[in-house]
Amino acid sequence: MLKQAVFLTFLPVVAFAEGYDGTYRQTANSECGLVGVDGGALQIKDGIFYGVGMECRMTDPVEVDNMSATLYVMECSGEDEQWSERAFVMNAAENEGLIMAWDGYAFRYERCVDPDAVVEAATEVEIPDEAEVTEVSAEVE
Repeated sequence: MLKQAVFLTFLPVVAFAEGYDGTYRQTANSECGLVGVDGGALQIKDGIFYGVGMECRMTDPVEVDNMSATLYVMECSGEDEQWSERAFVMNAAENEGLIMAWDGYAFRYERCVDPDAVVEAATEVEIPDEAEVTEVSAEVE
């Protein structure tokens, strides 16, 4: 019974944070393959924000009325310290990205391209039903 109560306590956090899951560039020339390091990217996954040398559990989500935005309590740890802060998170209106505001600081991060999605998109080709099929044969010597 206790396990179920703990699971249900964290369920809303994951449900609200899922809309922001992804990897984001810190700057225009950030390396998306490197998460949590200088020059790399930031990531939100399963209700956890991974920043440079730190990670924060995104807890106590509050939906902001009339906006596609959420206010979180960020329970953070990094460099042998622990702290808690509030953060405002929303998807950017233009382009794919994320807007995040902490007390006194606001950031806009561009979403990194998912390499799996690029490969999948490149391999999906629609062939109309009325397309003519031509047989091709090749002889190997």
